[in-house]
Amino acid sequence: MKEAQRTSVTIREVADLADVSSKTVSRVLNNEPTVHADTRNRILRAMEQLDYRPNLNARGLAGDRSFLIGLFCEKPGDYLSEFQAGAVQRCRESDYHLMVEPWEGASADVGRQVNTLLRQLRLEGVILLPPLSDHPVILGRLADAAIPTVRIAPKREPADSPSVGIDDRAAARRLTAHLLDLGHRAIGFIRGPAEHGATEQRYIGFSEEMRSRGVPVKPNWVQTGNFAFEGGLLCAERMLRGSTRPTAIFASNDDMAAAVICVARQLGLSLPAQLSVVGFDDAPVATMVWPQLTTIRQPVRAMARVATDLIIEHSPRRNGWPQPIPRQRLKFELILRNSTAPPQAVS
Repeated sequence: MKEAQRTSVTIREVADLADVSSKTVSRVLNNEPTVHADTRNRILRAMEQLDYRPNLNARGLAGDRSFLIGLFCEKPGDYLSEFQAGAVQRCRESDYHLMVEPWEGASADVGRQVNTLLRQLRLEGVILLPPLSDHPVILGRLADAAIPTVRIAPKREPADSPSVGIDDRAAARRLTAHLLDLGHRAIGFIRGPAEHGATEQRYIGFSEEMRSRGVPVKPNWVQTGNFAFEGGLLCAERMLRGSTRPTAIFASNDDMAAAVICVARQLGLSLPAQLSVVGFDDAPVATMVWPQLTTIRQPVRAMARVATDLIIEHSPRRNGWPQPIPRQRLKFELILRNSTAPPQAVS
């Protein structure tokens, strides 16, 4: 006959073993800073000795906390995977949980869907990835529900919530300067979609650096893509099949840069001798193509940790965000690989 399963250990049992009140145990479970270190350690040892497993639902109800953070995105991809990994790591350090929720930003029903989710779950806060970081309906629903929100790479700095990102404008200038320093003057540019804040900033940085060196930007060598490989193919075709073509192409992300390399190969161009290509983000595809991409590395996991930490440290007991509102700008890095070289001399 099997031994009867032991009933769950209660907070009261933990409290008795640690010689404290149940309320003090609850404070430790809720990560409250008011518990003396020695008392906290005694309670943690008691939990380990009793193999205490807290009921997360009861934990949330007791302190009016859910310990659940929402990560709202539009489309899955390498950026989301990297960001999610950093956010999950930070959540686990503080016994929080991350819920990834994809939304179709163009849907007329997105407002109702967000409202339904917010009624069903008591989120501690939400992180918005672009382009949702600028979505007026989603932002409005979160504001109405008083949900603390951290926006990643928004178009404009919000007045009422923190933002996290890099200086896309400065990064684009640095990457453009690299091409100009190699001797390129015929440089094409592939923009991202208009709804992404990074699209505008990266093009501004490119244009500023070109202008500062006295190099004109040719309008027919500026194409608009969609941050996807397929869009990059179309843009590259328009630039590389023309009567004249650039000696270098700056694609606003690595997926589109990989597409440029694909089209160049189809046309029989030698890379990087006849065409230099640069991307942005340092996504996994940057090292999967040949030649491997020169690009800008975004510290995506670090950005995720910073954003998640802002919500975890933004306790409901505080009266709003710290002042001034945090504007976190992390450092980017220029990664030099084999996709760039001086332009080939025309004989």
